[in-house]
Amino acid sequence: MTPILTAFATSPDRGQGLARDMRVRWALEELGVAYDVQLLSFAEMKQPAHLARHPFGQIPTYQEGERVLFESGAILLHLAERHRGLLPAGDDARMRAIMWTFAALNTVEPPIVERSMAWLLEREQSWYAQRQVMLDERVRTRLSQLSVWLGDRTWLEDEFSVGDLMMVAVLLRLQSSGMIDGYPTLAAYLARATERPAYQRAFAAQLAVFQSR
Repeated sequence: MTPILTAFATSPDRGQGLARDMRVRWALEELGVAYDVQLLSFAEMKQPAHLARHPFGQIPTYQEGERVLFESGAILLHLAERHRGLLPAGDDARMRAIMWTFAALNTVEPPIVERSMAWLLEREQSWYAQRQVMLDERVRTRLSQLSVWLGDRTWLEDEFSVGDLMMVAVLLRLQSSGMIDGYPTLAAYLARATERPAYQRAFAAQLAVFQSR
């Protein structure tokens, strides 16, 4: 049975590839797994039919027969376990790829999201400029640490994995800020990842949704 991915009918990112369904699209393209997409409006995301799939009324969800999953990290790890291509064969290498997936979600993404939400919701406040300095510094700390680790590596470990896919998806949230430009190692890392044919196919698929609206 062809799996079904839910995604925004009208994406808030205006087709930039930042919505979290992009992570799942990219993984499916890397693995060569055919899939269908169910587009949902914001209103439909809060209806009982979708809340039965995702109790928090968000996207993406992933349905494969009777199995229904939410949370992009959980979906990616399920796909990586089920299909060859995103997890290395050796036990240690496999666990390190999973480790980097959690690091992207739990260590690198939170300060990036906090910075983005502050700009969206607080930038008209008198104290925002002072808060922005703190938020930017938190993000730069993580970028510096990650850049040092990456060094002259092509990927986070010996080969491209689900950990790289998730890390790149998280870092791309900073694209419009210009912050990545201050870290040439990370800028090159993002360029390598986004040049992958699977990423290009996934990006084109998500962009097509925006352009059709």
